Amino acid sequence: MALANNGDDIIMYTIVDKVELAEGIFKIVINAPLIARNWKPGQFIMIMVNESGERIPLTIVDGDTANGKISLIFQVVGKTTKLLALKNVGEKIYSVTGPLGKPSEISKFGNVAVVGGGVGVAEILPQAKALKDAGNHVIGIVGARSSNKLILVKELESICDKVYVCTDDGSLGYKGFVSEILSKILREGQTIDYVYSVGPVAMMKAVSEVTRGYRIRTVVSANPIMVDGTGMCGACRVLVGGEIKFACVDGPDFDAHQLDFKTLELRLKAYTKYEMKALEDFRRSGCNG
Repeated sequence: MALANNGDDIIMYTIVDKVELAEGIFKIVINAPLIARNWKPGQFIMIMVNESGERIPLTIVDGDTANGKISLIFQVVGKTTKLLALKNVGEKIYSVTGPLGKPSEISKFGNVAVVGGGVGVAEILPQAKALKDAGNHVIGIVGARSSNKLILVKELESICDKVYVCTDDGSLGYKGFVSEILSKILREGQTIDYVYSVGPVAMMKAVSEVTRGYRIRTVVSANPIMVDGTGMCGACRVLVGGEIKFACVDGPDFDAHQLDFKTLELRLKAYTKYEMKALEDFRRSGCNG
């Protein structure tokens, strides 16, 4: 694992491109040569927007080895992501550490489905490409609350053999959830050998319940709260098969049929009121851009 961090190399972390993909969802490209040369699908970085800020994990969506750049996609949900969204091209990010976590297993499984919800669609993009390059037949299933929150459909269509789109409100594609699309495909007799899913906890749990009955190997990328990302703090602990695992070093990928989704969801909600207060205080301070 090659780690890039702040200090003498802080100049590396300049934002070279930024675009709003959908309402409140941004893609930024930053200079990070060491990470770009060493990352693999499934891995993430820990980022600090400024010196006094918190560390948050962001999945690496792409890495350009030749140009030394990595792409990150995030949704504005709290103060730190709001601060990051206010950064402009040419500005620097204080600290970026990575690549972290275990790379995803990429093999020739046969027929695979990558299932993403919300900003989780960004995290299945590198998986789809790697699985396709490994010789798999790849189905993409993506969903969002509405069409204005849906991202990267064209990019997935350029990789996958087939892409299904759904929205909660029916504003684009099938009206309903990604788990319903997956269930429909399986009921119609289509064989799927492997499923990889990223999104809200409820969505990943629903997907795992669909595949459990078919005994399809299913992997999800866990998204617990992280503090350091290197296994020292234990904040990202999850229960897998009744055993405590640290998502930052043992994951973030885990067997969906072994992961305790209830515990994961409770931990994610533990600091919600404090996170919302920090964001509201930030907005009231007039530093909202």
